[in-house]
Amino acid sequence: MTENTSTTWLTQEAYDRLKSELDHLEGPGRTEIIKKIEAARSEGDLKENGGYHAAREEQAKQEARIRQLRSLLHDATVGEAAADDGVVESGMVVTAKVAGDEMTFLVGSREVAGGTDLDVYSEKSPLGAAILGKSRGQKTSYTAPNGAVIKVTVLDAKPFRH
Repeated sequence: MTENTSTTWLTQEAYDRLKSELDHLEGPGRTEIIKKIEAARSEGDLKENGGYHAAREEQAKQEARIRQLRSLLHDATVGEAAADDGVVESGMVVTAKVAGDEMTFLVGSREVAGGTDLDVYSEKSPLGAAILGKSRGQKTSYTAPNGAVIKVTVLDAKPFRH
């Protein structure tokens, strides 16, 4: 799987929340994990030291999250919510009939929807790409990964408000 280096749209609130998380992970978070590793290391034999291995695994996950946040924030476009004009674009909550079922979801980044129970579809996903630029009432379709053609009708599109 290749990394996508395209721009991600974020609200100012989402950007600030992610920047705060990054600052914590790079500062106090790193200090905390180093202390856990040192404390576990002092317990003796590292081969059978579950606390040591758990702390090292936590450190690896934390460093991966730091890299992810740095990349996301570096490539982010921060701005106001999309215009409330019913046209689907990144940052919109869309209600659509997809394969006969009504769905409501955010088009954009999972990071923007943080703390909500909204499903999120990237504008690069098959569904997201199919409805991007479509307006209320417009119909389109996309080909699912299994080859099936899925019909979609955009019912509504409103700017995301956290």
